[in-house]
Amino acid sequence: MVGRIPVMNVMPVVDLGRQPAKAAVGEPFPVSATVFREGHDKLGAEVVLTGPDGRRRDPVRMVKHPEVPDRYEAWVTPDAGGAWTFEVQAWSDPVATWQHAAGLKIPAGVDVELMFTEGRLLLERVRDQLDPAGRAEARQVLEGALDAAADPDRPTGARLAVLQDPRLVELLAANPLRELVTVEGPYPAYADRPRALFGSWYEFFPRSEGATLDPASGKVTSGSFRTAAKRLDAVAAMGFDVIYLPPVHPIGEVNRKGPNNTLTPGPEDPGSPWAIGSRHGGHDAIHPELGTFEDFDAFVAHAHELGLEVAIDLALQAAPDHPWVTSHPEWFTTRADGTIAHAENPPKKYQDIYPVNFDNDPVGICREVLRVVRLWMSHGVRIFRVDNPHTKPVAFWEWLLKEVRRTDPDVLFLSEAFTRPAMMHALGAVGFHQSYTYFTWRNAKWELEDYLRELASESDHLMRPNFFVNTPDILHAYLQYGGPAAFKIRAAIAATGSPSWGVYAGYELYEHVAVKPGSEEYLDSEKYQIRIRDWDAAEREGRTLAPYLTRLNEIRRQHPALQLLRNVHVHHSDDENVLVFSKTRQLDDGRRDTVVVVVNTDPHAARETTVHLDLPALGLAWGDSFVVHDELTHDDWSWSQHNYVRLDPAHEPAHILTVRSPR
Repeated sequence: MVGRIPVMNVMPVVDLGRQPAKAAVGEPFPVSATVFREGHDKLGAEVVLTGPDGRRRDPVRMVKHPEVPDRYEAWVTPDAGGAWTFEVQAWSDPVATWQHAAGLKIPAGVDVELMFTEGRLLLERVRDQLDPAGRAEARQVLEGALDAAADPDRPTGARLAVLQDPRLVELLAANPLRELVTVEGPYPAYADRPRALFGSWYEFFPRSEGATLDPASGKVTSGSFRTAAKRLDAVAAMGFDVIYLPPVHPIGEVNRKGPNNTLTPGPEDPGSPWAIGSRHGGHDAIHPELGTFEDFDAFVAHAHELGLEVAIDLALQAAPDHPWVTSHPEWFTTRADGTIAHAENPPKKYQDIYPVNFDNDPVGICREVLRVVRLWMSHGVRIFRVDNPHTKPVAFWEWLLKEVRRTDPDVLFLSEAFTRPAMMHALGAVGFHQSYTYFTWRNAKWELEDYLRELASESDHLMRPNFFVNTPDILHAYLQYGGPAAFKIRAAIAATGSPSWGVYAGYELYEHVAVKPGSEEYLDSEKYQIRIRDWDAAEREGRTLAPYLTRLNEIRRQHPALQLLRNVHVHHSDDENVLVFSKTRQLDDGRRDTVVVVVNTDPHAARETTVHLDLPALGLAWGDSFVVHDELTHDDWSWSQHNYVRLDPAHEPAHILTVRSPR
């Protein structure tokens, strides 16, 4: 039934409360509700969090939305990992009701003594519920107000002034009288460890790192975990937190793909790592050329020494010669001609991959996948990047992620689902900790503005974004034709617009050639062949974006505001190519960390414009002037609400500005 004080449309509520809303330890998230009542009496509302320990945290007062009638909101912060609940409490507020009436009636000479008497009675109730050991100053303010309310010999205006003293108003707001209390909830939220929210990802193929070419024979020798481990130092030096590896399992030999996804491989062609399984084993095995589990363990250990977490690919599919095909043919789809159906994404065909049919023996498949996941967990893997989860049943993921969370809540899953919003949101709702996004295809200023708002305040309770600037599958035309400036622009937006972002190896070398016009596939894609890169030569010759990526990751670590998702605020510029947004965060010591990002999204031309800032969104007052420090160029400027900006992509396409102090 509707409560005495109606509380409706509570958010964030996921799947009618059957799934927890997204949260992370130390991350504020908003709780909002529509709260109203009959008549004109005032009301109050607050949010109460209950932690995994069962302890109720102090209530947080909700405030009215500035534009939406009867909408109230409060920001709350989980201080520990695990399952939380929140509830909205609403009540009739007799003190606020009296304050409103007294402010109108007493100056008008209506019911003056009656209003003072009612005020005195309410103040006595507040006094009686105060902590006896409370601040002496607060009690003194309250006693002074009681004296004024009870003293008819004082001038009316003087008595009312005492009852409207800001100190008293603040005290009464902090110690409300709650009548007709209505409770809505509890609703679930789950606080993940901070890495679920914030991190910088780097992807490389171990077989390419340390690979060698024999000039005489032209033969390429694969890299291994031992050689790839040497590359980890450079990845850590760039400030990345997660090293992500494509599948490391044996690669199918039947229907193996050749260079550029051809069907005519040579005897030395390595095939696609996503065509998992061969006579050497399946998902629970390592490709012989990469090494052994002992080598993998050493790779993970070295990564951990450098402060890197290792993420591996979880791709639930099989090559035609995967052991599953022989031991469990029922796990696949058999066509009318008796053959097993291979994967397709028309017009693309993946003859080297058999999709798993989850409707055939779901119990057996679930047990096997959980076994595989736990095997890799036992070797130090606490993050899985899941390949194409949208091609598997959502119910399966709900089961698997809950099973893992039940025993190992620190294990994280990233959803690689470039698909319809409903599926992306559903995967996030049932437990995926992060999600790939449409960021790669959002390049215009207006597209980015809309998408930042959507991810920060519309879908934030369902999914967390990870802004990958490129992937082995996706080389957007923006990078193909934008030159080095395009790579800087996309990296700057990704690193500041989302608390999690990612880079696929080769990005820092400006790799930009597609297999053919109109395609997003790389020429000589690393998916189908080993790619040998001379990192040292690129550094010596200055042909690398690595210093820029390093600086971006330094800025992210130095500024807590960039480590949150829900604090994006989009500002305005007069140029259709200049994007402006800010992030701000209140720190524990009372200071505010504020970053303003201004980016020229046109990689081909310099842009001059005026930037218009919403100063209250920065924690400043209208009319303030203040100092901003550019974290990229280390220049300082005096700014205010309206500011001239010129950004030349040939020099520097972005400002990343720290708001230092008002003037």
